[in-house]
Amino acid sequence: MKIKGFIKEAIALKEQMLKDEVLLYNIQKTIDTIVACYNYNGKVLLCGNGGSAADAQHIAAELTGRFTMERKPLYAEALHTNTSYITAVANDYGFDKIYARILESNSINGDVLLAFSTSGNSPNILEACKVAKNKSLTVIGFTGKHGGKMNDLCDLMIKIPSDNTARIQECHILVGHIICEIVEKKLFDSWE
Repeated sequence: MKIKGFIKEAIALKEQMLKDEVLLYNIQKTIDTIVACYNYNGKVLLCGNGGSAADAQHIAAELTGRFTMERKPLYAEALHTNTSYITAVANDYGFDKIYARILESNSINGDVLLAFSTSGNSPNILEACKVAKNKSLTVIGFTGKHGGKMNDLCDLMIKIPSDNTARIQECHILVGHIICEIVEKKLFDSWE
């Protein structure tokens, strides 16, 4: 049955993630980076396309709203939620500039950019990473197993060991939830 096959594929990928020491280390470093960012009153900015945009928005909502506990909101913004801005910039400057331009205006040194691209080669995400690096943001890429061109533009890479877009995005949300829960506990519950 195909349904069971998809579930088994997802389980196998998560088991592979459990054995990937580089991935686990980079998840921990991402958590530490975000905690430090918030301790210095920085903000977390997120971007992606399609399903990855939805993932970015989902994670931003968990940080800004709440995840597992009542606590003060954390500043996190998915950079694609203003459709008037997106359509204006895409029309005037091209779709490749939609994230780069907003990062130029509302990010500062010490902020963190979480950039989602399953291939690691999305032109508008690459442009965002370049601007973020120039502004001294910490850039964390969420990609598939190869990382694409983002390998050269990110400080940390969360590379899901797969080429299957659906499975990669499912695991991006898993990792995003892990990050949100531990960040929340470290900041508000003295959890180590």
